[in-house]
Amino acid sequence: LKKKEWVDFYNYRVVPFSCMIKGGLQDGMSITVCGQVLPNADRFHVNLQHGSDVVALQVNPRYQMLWVGPAYVVHNTHQNGAWGWEERKYETPFPRGQMFSLQILVTKESYKILANGKPFSEYKHRFPFSNVDRICVVGMVELSFVTFHYFATVPYKTIIHGGAQPGKGIIIQGVISPQAKRVLFSLRHRTGIAFDYSFCFDENVAVCNSYKDGKWGNEEQSGLKLFERGQAFQVCLYDSHTYSFFWGLINILSLHCFTSQYCIDILAPHIYDIIQFIILYSFYD
Repeated sequence: LKKKEWVDFYNYRVVPFSCMIKGGLQDGMSITVCGQVLPNADRFHVNLQHGSDVVALQVNPRYQMLWVGPAYVVHNTHQNGAWGWEERKYETPFPRGQMFSLQILVTKESYKILANGKPFSEYKHRFPFSNVDRICVVGMVELSFVTFHYFATVPYKTIIHGGAQPGKGIIIQGVISPQAKRVLFSLRHRTGIAFDYSFCFDENVAVCNSYKDGKWGNEEQSGLKLFERGQAFQVCLYDSHTYSFFWGLINILSLHCFTSQYCIDILAPHIYDIIQFIILYSFYD
């Protein structure tokens, strides 16, 4: 796969939100919408559109009024002046009053939709995705940010401009190859490795460590299995004096905290056998 950097980052809390998608949708592109559902929400929707007349994809969480009945999510397309048939999932990963992350991965056959870092649904194209040029978010929701980004090849290495700092997070998303043997992320500085995370599928063990003065430190291990072969993943590396490794963007479960005092300025996630990979820098209050 050809490496491309992420395109745009919008820190925009006012809804309705609408903006052009520069260059339109492309195979391998990903859009992430993060925010919070209002406590009294009845519905909200995220649209991928062609102009104002065609909605290629609508992701529409709906909530029963008076808290009666289950919430559900509708997927649909509007073209030629009419809505198509609804595809419904009678579950919702977007509870009222809670934060959420909605990611839409564009492939040639379909949109793959992830919620809070986990696969949620798939929607086959009913309108050419290459003609989509706008995203809109409407309804009872508050936005934190909207991003557009592309897949990158692995191994991947880049400079973190300004270095890693408290309050600065790194979100890594991708799809694990069915034949993967290992996943590895490392945060490096000029003379060593401040944080190294490695998960081995054959041994089913995760190891955290650092490399200083020409030698490795004491390993910190965990038997929690965060990754599945052939499945999508989303993790966050967050620096707040210790390095916290989170699975999922919103359901933040701290799995590893690793102490280091270094100024980190290079990210080198050497990720083996991953099919698709995204890296996004984000900031948290």
